[in-house]
Formats: sequence, structure tokens, C-alpha cells
Amino acid sequence: MTTQTTTAEAPRVRRVQLPIVPGIGLLLVALLILWLAVNLGKTPSQFFQAFLIGITNGSVYGLVALGYTLVYGILELINFAHGDVFMIGGMITATFAVSVFNLGSNPSLGNLVPAVIVMLVVAMAGCALLNAGIERVAYRPLRSAPRLVPLITAIGVAFIIEDVAFIWKGPRPVQLPAETLPSGAVFTIGTCPNCATYHWNQLFVLMVTVPVLLGLVWLVRYTRRGKAMRATAQDKDAAAMMGIDVNRTISFTFLIAGALAGAAGVIFALYETSIQYNTGFTLGLIAFTAAVLGGIGNLPGAVLGGLLIGFIQDYNEGFSWHAPGSSWTNSIVFGILILILVFRPQGLLGEHTPEGG
Repeated sequence: MTTQTTTAEAPRVRRVQLPIVPGIGLLLVALLILWLAVNLGKTPSQFFQAFLIGITNGSVYGLVALGYTLVYGILELINFAHGDVFMIGGMITATFAVSVFNLGSNPSLGNLVPAVIVMLVVAMAGCALLNAGIERVAYRPLRSAPRLVPLITAIGVAFIIEDVAFIWKGPRPVQLPAETLPSGAVFTIGTCPNCATYHWNQLFVLMVTVPVLLGLVWLVRYTRRGKAMRATAQDKDAAAMMGIDVNRTISFTFLIAGALAGAAGVIFALYETSIQYNTGFTLGLIAFTAAVLGGIGNLPGAVLGGLLIGFIQDYNEGFSWHAPGSSWTNSIVFGILILILVFRPQGLLGEHTPEGG
């Protein structure tokens, strides 16, 4: 009788506690909307300027986050070396911009466009091969090991890549010429001087990011390689029984993820005009947070998460009314990561699974 009473009471306690979680989430969302609305009313130019910058930064985060989510979707592995592969793409870009093409400030379009195309090809190819090599050497032999083992290995690979970049370029930031990209105004919102301005270098980020994202969607959805990737992500054993080369498919996924990191490295280096050996560590963690926020393993979720993190960062740093400021940006971003893992581990667009909580 005692055992039956205990068993009957336990579900009753859980049913009472469950509604608290969505209640907290709704309260936080309501406070956020109120904060945004007040800032929009007080300083509309700051609001729209932060919005435009958030789209730009969020696009880069989304591009890097796609690499995390591709690898996790097929291997359920968090490739923490991915951010440092992105950093190598930026280093390649800086090297070509300064040493090969001798780009100065405000180069002509005739010099800039071919240089950007070559840098994209070289950085994407180099990072793709680097990422595939990491998978072959460091991850494939550990595929049947406990999950903690490849995770620790990924962290070790990240430090190795950082050390290589440190030896290659030194501890100081590698600088590109100021205004390597055109910085004139594309359009403005409002009446200047109190206006929000969208610049050509911000448009460049979207001009590269959007075609890359569309190409990835086409690859995953409509090609034989993409179908093999989806089949392998669903069930490796069943995919192998259907004649799919699982090892080759996983290596191809790492190639694509590395190419995305290389493209993001080119965009970041040309837009920020500075990159350092440890840049990939911080930006990689932010992109990982974006992937978790959107739903790791979900491609649209990675893009959505990247944009949301970009908006959160730039609204926090760009608003003047009750904004914590730039010194709190990383704390806010990783606080969001903790909240997502606690309250909705599957992310905004991810599916609820037993493993995901």
C-alpha cells in the first residue's frame, strides 16, 4: 500500500510545476518587447541603426552556426574546432588581401571584385580540406567511443589550430587596410543627422551570405549528396544498408561545414579589417549559442539563432535607455545559452527528443 501511494503522488507534483516554465518565458518575452518598444519611441534612429548592424553580424553568426548544426545533425558531435577553422579562413583572407593583392584603402571595384572571388575560393577550399582532415584524423577513429571522448578531442584540436595561427601570425591582431570594402551609404532611415545608415560594407556581407545559404539549401534538399546526408543523419545503419557510403558522406559534410566557415572568415576579415589567432574561440562560442538557440541540427534554426543573437548584441550595445552595455554582451549571450539548455534544450525550431530533454 505504501508503494502505491508514493507512485500515485509523484505525477501530481510534476503537473503542478510544469506551467511555471512557460510563465517565466512569457514574462521575459513581454519585458523584452516593452524594452524594445520604449527604446524605439525614445530614439528611433538608434533602434534602426542597431537593427541594421544586427542583421549584418547575425548573418555571420548564422553562417558559422550552420557548420555546427550540419556536423551535429549527422554525427551528434559538437565540433568545437569549427570556430578556429573559421579563424583560419580569416587569416587566409588577410594574407591574400595584404601580401598577394596589395589592397589598400578604398580599392577600385576592378581590383576588389576579383580579389574577393579569389579569396572566397581559396579560403573555402582551404577550410573545407582542413575540416575534412580533422574529421579523418581526430574524429573518425573515435566514432564508437563514448561521447565525451570526441568532445574533448574537439577542444584539443581547437587549441592546436590556435597555436598554429599564433606561430603563423603572432599574438597581435592581423590588420587589413581601413575601408577595404566601400563604406558609403546605400540608404538611410530618417532625417540626418538623426538617421540610421546602411553602408555598402554591410550590404557586402549579405551579398555573400545569402547566395551561400541558398546554395546550401539547394545542396541538402535537391542533390544526391544532400539526400545521402539526410539519410545518414536519420539512421547510419539503414543508410549503409541502402548502399550509401557513410564515411564518405560524413567527410563530405565536414567539407561543406569547413567551406561555410571559410566563407564566414572572408566576410568577417574584410568587414572588421582585423582578426586575431583567438578570434575563432569567442565567435565560435557565440555561433554555437546561436545554433542551440535556433535548434542544433536544424538549418533554418541556425540562421534564425544567428540573427537573434546579432540583434540581442547590437540592441544591448546600441541603446541608451536601460541597456546593460557592451561589457555585459557576452554575459547576456551565454546567459541565454544557459536558459535555453534549462528550459527548452531542443531550441526554438528543434524537435523534442528524449535526448534533448
